[in-house]
Amino acid sequence: MAGTGARLRRHAGLSDVQDIPAPVPWSAGTAPPRLEVPAGATDCHFHVYDGRWPSAAGTPHHPDASVEHYRLLQARLGLARGVLVQPSAYGTDNSLHLRALEALGRERFRMVAVVVPDVPDGTLRALDAAGVRGIRFNLTMPGVLRAEHLVPLARRVAPLGWHCQVNASEPTLLAAAPLLASLPCPLVLDHMGQVPQPGGTATPAFQAVRRLLDAGRTWVKLSGAYLRSRSGAPGYADAGAVAAALVRAAPERMLWGTDWPHPTQRTDAKPDDATLLDLLADWAADPATRRRVLVENPSRLYGFPPPG
Repeated sequence: MAGTGARLRRHAGLSDVQDIPAPVPWSAGTAPPRLEVPAGATDCHFHVYDGRWPSAAGTPHHPDASVEHYRLLQARLGLARGVLVQPSAYGTDNSLHLRALEALGRERFRMVAVVVPDVPDGTLRALDAAGVRGIRFNLTMPGVLRAEHLVPLARRVAPLGWHCQVNASEPTLLAAAPLLASLPCPLVLDHMGQVPQPGGTATPAFQAVRRLLDAGRTWVKLSGAYLRSRSGAPGYADAGAVAAALVRAAPERMLWGTDWPHPTQRTDAKPDDATLLDLLADWAADPATRRRVLVENPSRLYGFPPPG
């Protein structure tokens, strides 16, 4: 009888991956998730890093986290599809992640890019053909894209069927909320909207996220539970209460992601990605809702074909 690792590799379409070494780089633990992962499950937020690519000014150096490393994580978790997200470390140089996207395969993977405000239309069309489906605005740190660029760029990418993905802390989110509500394309909020703790669902940030969700065009990534949690691992109960409330509010626009290789965390304090995936069972108790989060919602937003 095939073991759990072999079953998950087949589930993820990775039959060529050999026995998974322990541990997977930049992920604690070695066990697969306890959660029954549906076919077509999608990691909607991960990055790669390569020391041969120069880091943008003012950003920290990150150890190499390669496509090969990610395939090991994919096999361990039983994930079939994924979304590469251009990190701040590389600014608007999308070449590393475009190369990773090509290596992983556009049938099962998509990408969110970072562009200059006056990006040529031809560049946007080329990125679209390569598998890019959105633009990321990291408003938590200085960068080439700022809040005032949201609406002009959203108008340009809306005809492509793209979205704007925003990472913002509470003060920035509150200040930008009117702009975010006016975007002519879908909005995706990183990391549960960065709702702060303590306070969670009682904070102005959560209420702002709820208003955006209620308007019907905002999606939220259930990722980075450790980023704002005060209660900590393994359950991240305070962040989990936020996640569960978001799922109840708009299960049809929730996404899930690992945030591997967890660039905000020390190299000796990376979370266990299988445990993070298992938390979804606490946030979305029924299998049908989890399937929406892991399979159906990503298919709609990123244009994945139906899982085979």
